[in-house]
Amino acid sequence: MASASGEAEENAAEVKIGEEFLKAKCLMNAEVALILEKKYDQLQQVSEDASCQVSQVFERSLQYATQSSRYKNPGAVKQVRDVLSRNSLSEFEHKGRGLHDEKIDIMLSNLASIRKLE
Repeated sequence: MASASGEAEENAAEVKIGEEFLKAKCLMNAEVALILEKKYDQLQQVSEDASCQVSQVFERSLQYATQSSRYKNPGAVKQVRDVLSRNSLSEFEHKGRGLHDEKIDIMLSNLASIRKLE
């Protein structure tokens, strides 16, 4: 499908997301929250008045990532990433890949175990 400019439309479901994202990695909200929290802490160390250094968009992004994250502990976040990597999920997992129900059940069980330890 082409847009008015003649370029192909970006579509994450079909992994058509634009040239600049081809080498980018997807992050879980928990990973984004950890990154933003670290940056926020760095900004607080630089200036005693962190609100001068942090934009409203940054604050809202941090708030969203923190609230929507299922995992808060950095160790748990790493374990979740390891589980997902071991199961050979692609960056943009989509329908039709043929993952077996048993493999999915094991993966979900592993993720649930990590969640219980939080």
